[in-house]
Amino acid sequence: MEDTKPTPETHLAHAQAPSRWAVASLLPCTLSVDVGAPGFTIGDMLDLEVGSIINTRHASGNPVPVWVNGVRIGWAEFDVLGKHVAVRITEVC
Repeated sequence: MEDTKPTPETHLAHAQAPSRWAVASLLPCTLSVDVGAPGFTIGDMLDLEVGSIINTRHASGNPVPVWVNGVRIGWAEFDVLGKHVAVRITEVC
């Protein structure tokens, strides 16, 4: 996995043809994956230290919701890519 940031050129190359979305494709957005921790409290947060393990509501291997700017866009599962934790999209809404 390369740590390269997309450039306007790579975004526009994906458009393949002039379209009304070419400029919008350059706008930043926030992607998040929700792993939720039931019953997690401020006290739990204050007790966190290196090596702490947080129990989540998702079983290992089960899909987790993927959000863009607060809107769920699909489901994913965690994967390992080299030395990085990655998210593999399994369903797009």
